[in-house]
Amino acid sequence: MSKHSGSFSAERTVPASEALPQPVEVTPAQPAEAGAPPAPPPARRRVGRTLLLIGAGLAALAAAGYYGHDYWTVGRFNISTDDAYVKADSTTIAPKVSGYIATVLVADNEPVKTGQVLARIDDRDFAVALQQAKADVDAARAMVAGKQAQLDAQQSIIDNARATISVDQANAAFAAQDDKRYSTLAASGYGSQQNAQQAASRIAAARATIDRDNAALTNALKQVDLLKAEVAQAQATLAGDEAVQRQAELNLSYTSIVSPVDGVVGNRTLRVGQYVQAGTQLMSVVPIAGTYIVANYKETQLTDVRPGQKVEVEVDMFPGTTVTGHVDSIAPASGQEFALLPPDNATGNFTKVVQRIPVKIVLDADNPLAGELRPGMSVNPTIDTKADVSTADVSTPLAQHAETTTH
Repeated sequence: MSKHSGSFSAERTVPASEALPQPVEVTPAQPAEAGAPPAPPPARRRVGRTLLLIGAGLAALAAAGYYGHDYWTVGRFNISTDDAYVKADSTTIAPKVSGYIATVLVADNEPVKTGQVLARIDDRDFAVALQQAKADVDAARAMVAGKQAQLDAQQSIIDNARATISVDQANAAFAAQDDKRYSTLAASGYGSQQNAQQAASRIAAARATIDRDNAALTNALKQVDLLKAEVAQAQATLAGDEAVQRQAELNLSYTSIVSPVDGVVGNRTLRVGQYVQAGTQLMSVVPIAGTYIVANYKETQLTDVRPGQKVEVEVDMFPGTTVTGHVDSIAPASGQEFALLPPDNATGNFTKVVQRIPVKIVLDADNPLAGELRPGMSVNPTIDTKADVSTADVSTPLAQHAETTTH
């Protein structure tokens, strides 16, 4: 009992400052720390923040100066657009004659050369037509030869008639002399009257013969004119038959469909055994080596654009590769002027829209994408107009030309 009471007395003698330290120090202190203002940052942190802001401002100022200088010296002279595409003067292949396709000698996307045979039409009908035309020509030539022979023979007849007339004239002259002589003798009584009458009869007969032969000569001459007309007609028939023969030869040659240009076959639709009409589109030949760019620039961008200016072109299909070229020409009108249904701005519903004018750009022959570009690819050309603005040139820019024309 004394032990228990001793322990109790010991517990009661513990100082108040040492009793329950955790509740006294932790629990009342938390509300006091939450309501106290934050401690001010150290001076070193304030200096670092100031230096960071100054550095950022200087960097922004330097960037603005760099881009401003770049725009003033380079950027404002470069005009670009993404409304641009690769183009090529594709050739549509169509037959000149109708018929059935016998053979197809090219495949899709196959390169071809000028004069290469692409397909053949069954030529048997055309070969028969050519043989018939040749036979008609031979017959016409024989007709011409026959008429010419008749003309030559008629000329001989004319020569004979003239010779006969000469003989008749000689006989008539001799008969006239006899008639004169016998008439004189009969009148003087030294000749018989019968002889005088016979002489008169001979002179009359000689003159009648001359008239007859002159008529024959006239008829022979008329026959010459007729034969000449027949010869001319035969020659005209021959010329017509020869023209038909040449057309038949052409038609036979047209059964071989050839490529007119170097390029690559595309849009091939013909098949063996297919019947095709003359003029039907069978395929296209795209001259890949002759591709160019058509860029549709806004009218407000073309103030200082003129042919010959350098162009850099970025191709969407080949990122990171730039090809160079130059402005070839500017279209004579905006795209809407060539539209199938151009807008009618004379109506009350008018909204001004910036027009786009096509610009043709020709690429340099040594560009790294030569032979790789395909019509229809999207490109981003950039025209450098600085030379046109800073230096005088014989060719005037588009805007200056418009002012000159107006004045």
